[in-house]
Amino acid sequence: MPDGSRGPARLAIHVFDMRGGGVAISTANMAGAMARRGHRVDLLLCRRAGPILGAVPGTVNIVKLRPSLLFPAYMLVAGAMSTLLAMSWLYARWRTSIFLSLLYVPALVRYLRRERPDALLVAKTVSNLATLVAAKLARTPTRIVISERIHLSTKLRQAGWGVLAPHIRKMYPAADICVACSRGAGDDVSKVAHMPGDRVVVIYSPVVHAGLALLARVRLKHPWFDRGEPPVILGVGRLEAQKDFATLLKAFALLRGRRPARLVILGEGAQRAELQALAGTLGVAEDVDLPGSVQNPHAYMARAAVFAMSSRWEGLSRVIVEALAAGCPVVSTDCPSGPAEILEGGAYGRLVPVGDSRSFAEALLATLDEPPAKELLQCRAQYFSVKRSTDRHLDVMLGDMV
Repeated sequence: MPDGSRGPARLAIHVFDMRGGGVAISTANMAGAMARRGHRVDLLLCRRAGPILGAVPGTVNIVKLRPSLLFPAYMLVAGAMSTLLAMSWLYARWRTSIFLSLLYVPALVRYLRRERPDALLVAKTVSNLATLVAAKLARTPTRIVISERIHLSTKLRQAGWGVLAPHIRKMYPAADICVACSRGAGDDVSKVAHMPGDRVVVIYSPVVHAGLALLARVRLKHPWFDRGEPPVILGVGRLEAQKDFATLLKAFALLRGRRPARLVILGEGAQRAELQALAGTLGVAEDVDLPGSVQNPHAYMARAAVFAMSSRWEGLSRVIVEALAAGCPVVSTDCPSGPAEILEGGAYGRLVPVGDSRSFAEALLATLDEPPAKELLQCRAQYFSVKRSTDRHLDVMLGDMV
């Protein structure tokens, strides 16, 4: 019997697709861990696509949802037409596929009525809203657990998603419970959604597992990481405004003026050309490399002198945890939310104000001069293990925790 005296349960996890990112990686980790404990796990995808799809174990049943043009009628019946209009406005403005989630409301209704899982866990704001509409229509006893993996109010403000706020306040309280990935994110979603604090549970994302150590030991074919080369500062993330790599570049230029060093930023995004141009303007282009997205960032983390995160906002920031697991010292912005919790207010890595390149440079220099013990960082990372997170998610999904 899995989980001690608890018998196998019928569980479902819903995300839009398995494109690269923390949500997709966490979903693959947790779905596999739940299936290994004997539970039947369905992974509901709107698009059966994304590089993380291959990481989903065969013990997890992948269900491809079919879109339907009947979704406006479903929204009308559900009394959520205003939410539909808000989603349509967002789609017209950004043309982003995630806003197509509402096309899959009828498929979610059919799934809930046909399969009647014990619990359904869903991730990301728009998918949360679509699932809550489907649950209202399906009228089944399935326990609906929504989750937020970002600092919601900052996301709504910075990304121009403010139009969603009233619909979040209307729909989120219909969930049985909301899982937040950090205390800061939890307090924030409680305020935005007008949900009582006891209906929002903080569960750190499932990040650390035995496979990370193996990935960290894989040989890295990059000349800057060879023995005898200057220390490398490493950044990882989408090349987008949220990650604020411009501040990291400016900090690196200040650092580079005082000692030899190099900067590698792993990731891809719309700001590539802008960041390359900034590196040239700052006079550090020869010491900056943007290799794009890589299959194994852990090998870089294990060999970098410092991991630098310059984000303006996050939910938790799994890359900080991954860097700690690799034994890599961390310098991060004290952004909302997550880094200060992971690093315990600076006990496990230096924190600097958002957008402050001078403070960032000083923290990088101080960390290069006095790096913390590798074992200390790796011990802290274990607090964010897949096992620990899966235990708590199962408690919430199966109603053992409120």
